[in-house]
Amino acid sequence: MLDIKYILENTETVRASIKNRNVKADLDKLLDLYTERKSKLLDLENLRAKANQIAKEIPSAPKDQKPNLIADGKALNSQISECENELRGIDEPYNEALLSIPNKLADDTPLGVDDTENVVIKKYLTPREFSFTPKDHVQLGKDLNIIDFDTGAKVAGSKFYFLKNDAVILELSLKLFALKVARENGYTCLITPDVAKKSVFTGAGFSPRGEESNIYNLEDLDLSLIATAEIPVAGMHANEIINEHDLPCKYVAESHCFRREAGSAGRENKGLYRVHQFSKIELFQITKPEDGDKALEEILSLEESIYQKLQIPYRIVRICAGDLGAAAYKKYDIEAWMPGRDSEEKYGEITSASNCTDFQSRRLNIRYKNSDKKSIYPYTLNGTAIALSRTLIAILENYQQEDGSIEIPEVLREYMGKDYIGLTH
Repeated sequence: MLDIKYILENTETVRASIKNRNVKADLDKLLDLYTERKSKLLDLENLRAKANQIAKEIPSAPKDQKPNLIADGKALNSQISECENELRGIDEPYNEALLSIPNKLADDTPLGVDDTENVVIKKYLTPREFSFTPKDHVQLGKDLNIIDFDTGAKVAGSKFYFLKNDAVILELSLKLFALKVARENGYTCLITPDVAKKSVFTGAGFSPRGEESNIYNLEDLDLSLIATAEIPVAGMHANEIINEHDLPCKYVAESHCFRREAGSAGRENKGLYRVHQFSKIELFQITKPEDGDKALEEILSLEESIYQKLQIPYRIVRICAGDLGAAAYKKYDIEAWMPGRDSEEKYGEITSASNCTDFQSRRLNIRYKNSDKKSIYPYTLNGTAIALSRTLIAILENYQQEDGSIEIPEVLREYMGKDYIGLTH
């Protein structure tokens, strides 16, 4: 969340951020509640001061004055109790209103309504020109008997699937490969819980119980299935003071991800592109505020290195204001070339990298103390090392051969123990 002091001093900037992001947040309601709450706190402070003064006077007061002082003290205590109840009634809507305000925007954030107005800033590799008609990953998965959507739907419903045979080994190989790259870059490896408490979701900037929530909730429990490892990793240091010398904290986490993906029908979302469950390797950093920009570029560079080693054509896009989540101050996506995708440009999101500034650390009460012993909220950043389902799409569609087989990227062959999936070469 934003510091209320920042909101009060930069009201129009915050209002513009809300408008440009096209999110539901009532800034005026927050400001009204802040004024009301501040007034009530002042009333409470004055009542307590009067009550304390009377309590001090009673022991030394003349005997004939004590009953009146005691009665005044009781009356004040009753007013204090009433004022505290009124304040509690204000606190809940005030905190909800404060939590609804999105993060500030980086000054150079492109303006735009949705993902169609994101800005391409770099391209890597020229997409392959096929000498034959390429298949999409759905057909390739069926022909090679490595992806089974029909059985997934039979068991769990639409947008679930079984990986089979070499697709299983390929996904596990990608996990090990990504973890190795991240570990070599100083990241601590984690496997997270697949569930988290509501307070952790809220702290990370997600709304598990909202009307438009993309989250699966566990009935009768204060738990939800995580949509990304960012959520439990962000919660690891909640209500903690981190040693300054331990910064930056750098984590790479493997987890399953669960998303309801309501309203995601459409041929561009077919197959593995948008599913209810997938695996992902997530990058997460906690840094000093002055190191936030550098950390974001470092995460993006690491993501690039993974897809460059895989030799997957991609482009980097800067995310516009209207396509940013509430927590992100600045964000990049890497979009891979997917020749079988039913979209005009054939690129599909495959990673993201976000600087969330102190938006999450304030909500989760994560702090560190600097050399002056001052308590400071650090910056948090996250990024995708590999989203496995979409990376499978990119590999199958870019590395397919005319005979229907799939050439395995060179960096994965030591894990796969072979050079091709499909026909014997």
